[in-house]
Amino acid sequence: MTRGYPRTDETPRRRVDARTERWREHRVQVRIQFVDAAFRALDRFGPEVSMGDIAKEAGAAKPKLYRHFEDKTDLYNAIVDRVRDMVWERVLTGVNLTDDSIAELVHTAAAEYVALVSEHPNVFRFMLHSHFSQQAKETERALVAARQSARRAAEFVAGVLPTESVDVTGIELVNYSIFGAVASATDWWLGANQRAVSAMPVERFVDYLAESISALAQAHARFNGIEIDPAKPLSEAFSAAP
Repeated sequence: MTRGYPRTDETPRRRVDARTERWREHRVQVRIQFVDAAFRALDRFGPEVSMGDIAKEAGAAKPKLYRHFEDKTDLYNAIVDRVRDMVWERVLTGVNLTDDSIAELVHTAAAEYVALVSEHPNVFRFMLHSHFSQQAKETERALVAARQSARRAAEFVAGVLPTESVDVTGIELVNYSIFGAVASATDWWLGANQRAVSAMPVERFVDYLAESISALAQAHARFNGIEIDPAKPLSEAFSAAP
């Protein structure tokens, strides 16, 4: 009876799926634009920025902002995720994983991170002290992002090392410890007063972070019976302790 006619159970479904995908892509793009606006508003108004400030910076009404973000926490999470991705991208772009020594890798990573902090100091103040994240469940988001980054970095390092017997969990732990130390140092370096001069020059702060990161990595390696030669590239720097 239905021979020669289109299958009515398939054609509408394809049309609905296409519309759904276009709407999903639209929402993703609008969220990206709002996060861009949040960065600009933070740069202009500081870490006490309001949802209204962000909506105005985006050229939109506040109700539209809330249509694309469930609440302040959702926007806070998106900003944290953006910063995590920016740090990761800048660090990987700035290093040569094949030829750079461990010391060079660490120093370049610290320099790229501090450069980003210097470009958007209020974004980092916002992540550390935002009124958007006063509840415990909200402040945990930055820790979740740090843990995800620690795992991602651990898996990346494990993939670069020449041996298969790599303790990814151990690398994740030291990365997590490093992120915590760097966040605390950044909080101190930025200070609470946005108009005050940084407590330490940029170059010296980069050196401090590089030394701190190296010390934590060396301590973790010794704890696990491993030696790290900072003068060698990543693929050659690790050996069993005598």
